[in-house]
Amino acid sequence: MSTDGQTEAAVLTPRQDGRGGADEMLELRGVVKRYGRFTAVKSIDLEVHRGEIFGFLGPNGAGKTTTIRMVAGVLRPSDGKVLIGGDDLASHPERAKARVGYIPDRPFLYEKLSGGEFLRFVAGLWGHEGDVIEARLDRLLELFQLAPWKDELVESYSHGMRQKLLISSALIHQPEIIVVDEPLVGLDPRSARLLKDLFRTFVANGGTIFLSTHTLEVAEALCDRIAILNEGEIIALGTMDELRAQAHAGGAHLEEIFLKVTGGEAMADVIESLRAAIGG
Repeated sequence: MSTDGQTEAAVLTPRQDGRGGADEMLELRGVVKRYGRFTAVKSIDLEVHRGEIFGFLGPNGAGKTTTIRMVAGVLRPSDGKVLIGGDDLASHPERAKARVGYIPDRPFLYEKLSGGEFLRFVAGLWGHEGDVIEARLDRLLELFQLAPWKDELVESYSHGMRQKLLISSALIHQPEIIVVDEPLVGLDPRSARLLKDLFRTFVANGGTIFLSTHTLEVAEALCDRIAILNEGEIIALGTMDELRAQAHAGGAHLEEIFLKVTGGEAMADVIESLRAAIGG
């Protein structure tokens, strides 16, 4: 990725078009998701403030990705409401979704388009085209070091390049909030470090990040506040200091808090005992 300051500023600033919106960038009100008799997400209430990096964590099967897909408008809640910048995702879907840039954990792309064509296609979905978008497209490709591949088919891209193109597509329409599931998957260490810096810049410019990751060190270093989900329910929420207080964990790191509140502490002890036995 490029680290040119002017390029970053040009592509990491949310749209400012007088649309206004609520003080909370994202609100979940009693959100439930059922699959038949199974309830994957159980009446979640959550508020994400404008201008913060919010971490959304939990063990496998906790309901994280289901919740993220509801926030992104990919899934519809069984009950409850999702509001983006004050707009109800159900009653005003176009207005709400236009505020969101979604980066899923797996980069599914149109392989028979070139990188440039794919970004033009995504911009067109939001009603953006012309010279302004073309210039923004070029800046994004430059930022993510994909400019030489602009006219190459996506099918020739590596996994890491596809992930960078997907991130670029989430930024093409200048969203107000980026919803991201496992952002560092497929990125080399240098690109991962720069992506963290880009997230910080996006938030400093007025944007909001809603982030799910299994890399707890990343969440602890990046996030202003964190929610921990388990079995479809939020079981801990707050800043690191607030999480420590809730878990009665003193000066613990996020990994220790996570294991304690999700019941993984006992399993961690078992694994450590097995390691010691094998080592002995």
